[in-house]
Formats: sequence, structure tokens, C-alpha cells
Amino acid sequence: MKLSNLIGVYVSFKQALGMRYHSQAVRLRSFLRAVGDGDVSHVASSAVEAFLARSGPASWHWNYAVLNGLYAFALSRGYIGSSPLPRTVPRRPEPHRPHIYTTEELNALVAATDALLTPRSPLQAATFRTLLLTLYGTGLRISEALFMTIADADLRERIITVRTSKFYKTRLVPIGPRLTARLCAYLEKRRKLPCPRGEGSAFFATRTGRSLTYYRVRKVFRFLRGRAGIRREDGARYAPRIHDLRHTAAVHRLEAWYREGADVQRLLPLLATYLGHVGIAETQRYLTMTPFLLDAASRRFERYALGEVQHG
Repeated sequence: MKLSNLIGVYVSFKQALGMRYHSQAVRLRSFLRAVGDGDVSHVASSAVEAFLARSGPASWHWNYAVLNGLYAFALSRGYIGSSPLPRTVPRRPEPHRPHIYTTEELNALVAATDALLTPRSPLQAATFRTLLLTLYGTGLRISEALFMTIADADLRERIITVRTSKFYKTRLVPIGPRLTARLCAYLEKRRKLPCPRGEGSAFFATRTGRSLTYYRVRKVFRFLRGRAGIRREDGARYAPRIHDLRHTAAVHRLEAWYREGADVQRLLPLLATYLGHVGIAETQRYLTMTPFLLDAASRRFERYALGEVQHG
């Protein structure tokens, strides 16, 4: 069987299971271009190792996992007798540590959007200002915000419908009155731009009415971050990202609950649902992100443990 045929069958199999499998398919096509479309059983281990090596440390494990799935599928179907994947897997690089923005940094980011005001694109500053406030105020993933349409924002009921979740499940995200007012003010201006798909047009749009691209947002965010003077002081390899606004929103919500004396463990499942997490374990990781949360959680546990000992 040709490698291209195997990849086609495998991707179709994954998609039949309900997975989009888009980014993985892109990587498999990149692998096909790198090693050539020969018989799948003739792909040399050296060619596979060369492909993995050129992807760099950050992507090595991701590419390996995709190829491992492909070759496990081929083995189970009897298309090959052995896998050409390397048996020695290097140690994973240190996981990314999100940057939790301070209130001062958030204010500086929002203020920096004033520099985006230009006669050629008079709504650009308002668009990015509202996008930043929405990401922080709702905890949406950047992809979810960029796919949001005018119809998805029910500002009368103060609800945003998220249809492009990471796990392909629609969810409803309630929003507060202050953010609602901001979104209403922006939407009034947004409607003056072209709406090529009517109410299905992008909520956060370019001057032509099209959806902002992730590439464009990342580029502008780097400019805003530099103008706001935000940098990491903890020795981490990565600069603060726009996606870290989501982490910041979750951490600030948890800190507020602890200060209010709320039952955080009972509320965590609600936060997990709000953020679109599949399980609570992903949400629980936010509890380790700041010294305040670690200290607050530790003190809660100490009080609980002391009570158990006294009543034991």
C-alpha cells in the first residue's frame, strides 16, 4: 500500500470516529512530502528520524504521537510488519508555564490599544480593546473568540454561544453587565462595517468585515505587549501570550472565591464547564499557578485536616 493511501484511510477512520483530525492530517501530509509516496512498508527508519529531528524539540513529541497512531493503525490492519519509529524517545521539554497577568498589566494592555487607532482602520483600536476584555472577562480560547459571530452574542440575555470549542461541544457562556455594555458599544460600531454573512458575520472583524486571523492577532498582541512593557521575570522561556488571558481569568476567579470564603472544590466543576474543559482535572491545575492560591489551598487543607484529627 502506498503511504498516501494509508494516510487517506487512516484520516478517514479517525474522522468517522467523530474527530476533526485536521491538524494531525496536515502533519501527516508533511510527513508524506518529506519521505516520499513509496510503499508504506519501505519507509526507512532513518527517514522517519530525519523528519522528527527537523521539527525541533517543541514539536518532536507531537509529531511522534501522530506517526505512532498511523503506524499502530497500519500494524493492526496488517499493512506493515514492523514500525520504523525510533524506540528511544527523548525527554519532553519543560511544559509551558502560563503568565498570570496582574491587574496593572491588564490595564496597560488595554490602554496600549489606543496606539492602534488609524484613519485607514478607525475601528481597529476598539476591536482589539474589546477582544482583550472579552478574553479576560469570559475565559474564552482565542480561537473561540475569533470564530464568534454577531448572532452568537445574545447581549439582551447576556450570553455568548461558543460553537467552535476545542472539544467540538457547544456551550453557553454568561457575561457580566460591564462586559455586556462594552460589547454593545462595540457592536454598534461593528455593524457599520461590512457584514458579508449577515448575522453570521464575524463579531471581531477587520475593516472589510472578515474575521480576524490568529496570525494577525498574535502580531498585534506582541506589539501591545511591548508597548505595555510586559515581560516575564520568572526565567520562563516563553514571553507572555494572548492565550494566558484565559489562564489569568481562571486564576483570578479562584482567588476571588478563596477571598470570599467560598467552597472552591464545590465550585470547580462549574468553572470547568464555564471554561469548556472535558474534566475537572484540567481546571484543578489552576490551583497551583500563584503563591496566593497555593497558600490559600494549603491553609484550607490544614483546617480540614486539623478538624479531622480533633474529631477522629
